[in-house]
Amino acid sequence: MAARIYQQAKSAMQSGKARVDEWVLEFEQSEARRADPLMGWTGSGDTQAQVQLKFPSKDAAKAYADKYGITARVHATPPKSLHLQAYADNFR
Repeated sequence: MAARIYQQAKSAMQSGKARVDEWVLEFEQSEARRADPLMGWTGSGDTQAQVQLKFPSKDAAKAYADKYGITARVHATPPKSLHLQAYADNFR
């Protein structure tokens, strides 16, 4: 069972910093998705792909994966960069 651990990014609709420090353990899909012949929806029999576990820190997520024998890859958080721009820059 493989999983990935990453820090959840802030959504485009979010201006504050609530729930930005959470780390997520998400299982990878073990079988391919297939289209339903009647409705055309995609799905699979893999229920682990629907599970998303949230942790307060990266160490807690790694400890959980080690405890239950889950091989997990940790994805580093990209550095945050601010692009400061003044309103007067629009008229240069």
